[in-house]
Amino acid sequence: MNVITNIQKYSIHDGDGIRTTVFYKGCPLRCEWCHNPETQRFQAELQFDREKCTGCRRCQAACPSGAISFDEPGAKAKTDPELCQLCGRCVDRCVNEAREIIGEEKPNKELVRELMKDQIFYEQSGGGVTLSGGEVMAQQDFDKVVDLAKRLCRNGIAVNIDTCGYAPYERFRKILPYTDVFLYDVKVMDPETHKRVIGTDNALILENLANLSRDGARIYLRIPTIPGISGTEENMAAVIDFLNSNGIRPAQINLLPYHDTGKGKYAKLGREYPGGECEVPSDDLMEKFVKQFLDAGFQNVVIGG
Repeated sequence: MNVITNIQKYSIHDGDGIRTTVFYKGCPLRCEWCHNPETQRFQAELQFDREKCTGCRRCQAACPSGAISFDEPGAKAKTDPELCQLCGRCVDRCVNEAREIIGEEKPNKELVRELMKDQIFYEQSGGGVTLSGGEVMAQQDFDKVVDLAKRLCRNGIAVNIDTCGYAPYERFRKILPYTDVFLYDVKVMDPETHKRVIGTDNALILENLANLSRDGARIYLRIPTIPGISGTEENMAAVIDFLNSNGIRPAQINLLPYHDTGKGKYAKLGREYPGGECEVPSDDLMEKFVKQFLDAGFQNVVIGG
């Protein structure tokens, strides 16, 4: 089962032109700076905004499994995730819109019908559809992802795949014929640092990047830039060395400045934000990294995107 968290229209940062981005739920990585924590787990889950809760107890009365409790009169609601059945009844009863089920399974036929509504914008702007996440390449029913890409291609829609690269290469080989651009993340080159801040080493990610390049994929390399972690001269030099040693010439390199706009989402999911020590890079630092790539002979290096 593949779960969708959002279909975002008029996206201008997920590839060329005006795009519609489909966000799949579930990712094998745990980046400390992740700004979409609601897409990390593969299953649907309840999101609760405590600031909106007034303690009216309507949600408690609606819950058939007794998952919702209150410590005292006027207190905020507490939900036991072990008891919650994600039936959505509490969501319907919450007059303050403090509760939301994140994630819904959608058949490809329905997705294509929705995505085709913006075909005129794709055609006029040179855009299309981006399949993102979470991690689209790690979806449990990956054949459905390939089928969606096929359907879009048959309708003349350009497909981008936004990926962290952590999936078996056979999956990349399957979807390559239906993909215009891979928006490919490379975060940290040192394997031990990668494992510490992301949860796994980077061997598979780098191997897949090299294989995609050899197989002729069009690649936009994306580097989330966090000062002291990925945003260092040493890390950028290591990326350049890897690209050169493997003959990889991305069609575009996007340096993505860290931001903490997703920080507030963690509390709504009952989790602590792990990126508390991450810092926003200065404009001068970002320009310095752009120059580092340009001086190394790479072209079309941009900040953001």
